[in-house]
Amino acid sequence: MAFHEVRFPVKLSFGSLGGPERRTEIVTLANGFEERNTPWAETRRRYDAGVSLRSLDDIAELIAFFEARQGQLHAFRWKDWADYKSCSPSSAHAFADQVIGSGDGVRSEFQLIKTYTSGGHSQVRRIAKPVAGTVCVGLQGDELAEGVHFSVDPGTGMINFASPPSVGETVTAGYEFDVPVRFDADAIQVSVASFQAGEVPNVPVVEVRL
Repeated sequence: MAFHEVRFPVKLSFGSLGGPERRTEIVTLANGFEERNTPWAETRRRYDAGVSLRSLDDIAELIAFFEARQGQLHAFRWKDWADYKSCSPSSAHAFADQVIGSGDGVRSEFQLIKTYTSGGHSQVRRIAKPVAGTVCVGLQGDELAEGVHFSVDPGTGMINFASPPSVGETVTAGYEFDVPVRFDADAIQVSVASFQAGEVPNVPVVEVRL
């Protein structure tokens, strides 16, 4: 299998259902208390692209994309319209949005991350598929220039500095990003008659670990 650096058509993903899911194992003890645990360190996202299809041309575009990915075989990029920026959806991303590390004078590579915080607790998400041309990076409160001070790999989300940040310098970043996904079925069943009557096919999409 491979990862195709191509984005699912954004007009087809807009309006889709989906979001993050977790796997929690819950055991109820004899005294009524619970023990809860999870084998997953991070969430996994699922979507249904079928609900956003509005015309037979949309169906044709979906089938072409499905065929080119060979069903579930090859993964691809997906824009999650509810969560695709380093900042809030209504804001423009900026270089100070996310703290991604601290300099030690030696390390020159930093992984893009996004931190979700609520009620004093945080969860860190690794961002492996930033959108090319959207990544901006800051160092100790100053914005840096891509191609001069740093480079970014849009296929991995790694930031590479021309010179390692000094000890204690805060590294920040802002960006837009995609979710690495694959189709979660090897078949797409469409009836033209039922589609024109208002029924839409089920097109499940699931996040993949990279």
